[in-house]
Amino acid sequence: MKVKSFITMFIVGALMMNVSSFEILQSKEDGVIDGQYYLDSSTKNVTWGRLPNGKSAAVLEVESGATVTIDTLSHEGLLEDQGKDSKKYFSSQGVKEDEILNDGIEITSSTLPHDFDGDGPHIVTGPIFVKGAEAGDVLKVEVLSLTPRVPYGVISNRHYKGVLVGEFPENSPRQENPHFSRPESYGNISIFTPIKKVGEKFVAYLTVGEKEITFPIKPFLGIMGVATKEDVSLSSVPPTRLGGNLDINELGVGSTLYLPVECEGALFFVGDPHFAQGDGEVALTAVEGSLRGTVRLTVLKKGSSEIPSNIKTHKDEEQMCFAETEDFWIPIGLNEDLDEAMKQSVRESISFLSGQLGIERKVVYAYLSGATDYEVSQAVDKTKGIHALIAKRDFKEFIDLEIATTWANDSAKTSAENSTEKIKVVPMPDGFYTDIQELSKILGGTLKIKKDAGTFTLNKKTYTFKVSSNIYTKDGEKKTLSKSPFVQDKKIFVPTQFILDVLNLPLNWTTDGTKITGKISL
Repeated sequence: MKVKSFITMFIVGALMMNVSSFEILQSKEDGVIDGQYYLDSSTKNVTWGRLPNGKSAAVLEVESGATVTIDTLSHEGLLEDQGKDSKKYFSSQGVKEDEILNDGIEITSSTLPHDFDGDGPHIVTGPIFVKGAEAGDVLKVEVLSLTPRVPYGVISNRHYKGVLVGEFPENSPRQENPHFSRPESYGNISIFTPIKKVGEKFVAYLTVGEKEITFPIKPFLGIMGVATKEDVSLSSVPPTRLGGNLDINELGVGSTLYLPVECEGALFFVGDPHFAQGDGEVALTAVEGSLRGTVRLTVLKKGSSEIPSNIKTHKDEEQMCFAETEDFWIPIGLNEDLDEAMKQSVRESISFLSGQLGIERKVVYAYLSGATDYEVSQAVDKTKGIHALIAKRDFKEFIDLEIATTWANDSAKTSAENSTEKIKVVPMPDGFYTDIQELSKILGGTLKIKKDAGTFTLNKKTYTFKVSSNIYTKDGEKKTLSKSPFVQDKKIFVPTQFILDVLNLPLNWTTDGTKITGKISL
């Protein structure tokens, strides 16, 4: 089998390119377009600060299971308190004119409606009509790739917003009747935040005199959601049970988000791209930076076994979005009161584990108390968010795990090529592993083993690994993972993380009853 490459220049956990050769992704003519469809963030495809609703006209129509590449646009550098002039703002930060995104320049020079005080800040792209989606269904969103379009972002703190309202911004008062012609009159603080390569990884950095604070980037889309049936254009700020501004930083490459559908076609939208975010997002924004993202959109019909049990058992008007990654199930709680958001996330956790795995609720409650972390996604967007990280590895005796292959974006493949091949996954205390020989077979690669080391060739690229070492190579370039290969029954098992972070192949996970399948997009 020849594997169709699904590699992007920048993919979470596999950031290999040199900053000096960074390609600015202005349009589909630049970089790599992974999806069957492409959507840009020009004025005809976006709203500014408001979400699509059931009456909104779709800007793209796709079939269930389609992959869509979307050039999302960060709002930072475009807003009124920054002058509402993208070219002028980024030029003032030392960005070359040809490195400033054209869609941002177009939007700030357009008449696209935006009320700085009444609307949200976000550039929202969509909606996308997914054929076959009806009220009561669930839209499964798999994040396949995320690529920074530019090598810089912005972190902002604004008056009346953030966790420390009235305390920050310090020494920067807001003037009466502020206006974008006088951006300083808002008294808000924006800190330009570039990214660069340090060792194997890309980091964001903040300059402090002659020193720098550096931290790793971990791209994700802050906004992914579907339209409400109400004939109202909601602010883009508060997240809802249908998604929106969830700001859950686990929803990067390899994640799967389940969204209850209220409208025909689901009307999916995205926005608020991030390079990195700390839990809580306390200042108001994280490292806001424009991303090229590819997602797969699949309709799960009402009653489908692939719909998480806590969604399936709720009444339609109570269904709550849900997420999962390779390592975790992620039940979500949302409420203006942080305590109530916490309660909701715990209730969703109990409903999911008891319904999905058939475990007594009292036992689930005890397990959650002893083993599960609850994180504050953000505390600054009116509606507070708390989500659980339920470790799948803790339930290895309740679940079956496998990896399957699927073609990502070519409907012309023959039936043989489109057939799904599956291999077993072995759960270990630190995560999931698979037999490298079986993996090589389903990917169509060439594998050579010598004692405790291996060389794997795929798509004219060579990868190496060694038992008990967490250092891997791709064409001689080093890649360090958190897990190492091991030997069992004379077979070498590599972490499934190897597929995503070394081979750079999208790997997303779906829970169907007690079976968890990692799907490799070829």
